[in-house]
Amino acid sequence: MFLVRHAVAIDETLELRDPFRHLSAHGRLQARGLGDRLRWHDVEPTHIWTSPLVRAVQTAELVAAGLGTTCAIDVAISLSPGESPRAVGKAVQALAADAKVMLFGHEPGLSAIAALLLGDPSFSGIEKAEAVRITNDKLRWRFAWNAEAPAGQRK
Repeated sequence: MFLVRHAVAIDETLELRDPFRHLSAHGRLQARGLGDRLRWHDVEPTHIWTSPLVRAVQTAELVAAGLGTTCAIDVAISLSPGESPRAVGKAVQALAADAKVMLFGHEPGLSAIAALLLGDPSFSGIEKAEAVRITNDKLRWRFAWNAEAPAGQRK
């Protein structure tokens, strides 16, 4: 299983509410770079599930393109902010034992899912554009793609 937090998105405004925030130019670079790097780790998902929020969907699409996978990207409402991590856990457990699932979402929900899967309530802090791999109820690795922001977009 892979947990991936969305890349950097634009700020919320009165006109553009949170669910509709899209990736910034820097976030697009992060997501593409993360997909390219994950390909080096032989990441070959059989399922890609994403939160319905725009920034998560865009991250999933760009990472999948970087991986070169043709795996369908499915929206999972249970990955929305504020939803129960147990619902995601149950859905994952219902898959075949050899399934390789990538989940794209938000904090603190992804950390709650990881804590549940690892049996470690202290697990926290998945950064933007970071992937966490969990196999056999153990944390295998964490990998963040922190591409430098283009000139004029550094904060």
